[in-house]
Amino acid sequence: MPDISSQTLATIRRLLLGLLVFGLTGTTVELWMMGHHEDLKQLIPFAVMGVSAATMAWFAFSPTRLALRLFRLCLLLLMLSGGLGSVLHYRANMEFQLEMDPSLGGVALLTKVLHAKAPPSLAPGNLVLLGALGLVSTLGIAGTSRTTRL
Repeated sequence: MPDISSQTLATIRRLLLGLLVFGLTGTTVELWMMGHHEDLKQLIPFAVMGVSAATMAWFAFSPTRLALRLFRLCLLLLMLSGGLGSVLHYRANMEFQLEMDPSLGGVALLTKVLHAKAPPSLAPGNLVLLGALGLVSTLGIAGTSRTTRL
């Protein structure tokens, strides 16, 4: 396998981080416009995306070992919050479907819950994808006291 130059890797990292910024911005705007701020639980994605963006900026402008570790930690939290969001959305949909038809169960209930439009059960998976994208952008970066500039 041929070696990839450090300049090429830096370009790929910048592109991946650009996609992450685009995804975080788009998701934040979409959630806000949909009114995803009615209670405290609905503010979780905003907080995690904001902290992830802040640590990404810190790492981009001051690529130290601490900045890298905190950025990766925030990306993991982003992924965990996406998983939690899917569970919360699924439960809300399941409760609603069971109120509408208490006889539902098994595959029929699962199908109705996953096809529900509000809240979309699988939409929080977008945060998992964005977190994974960010983590991929940090692959191969050594945890030295002063890492290579992006």
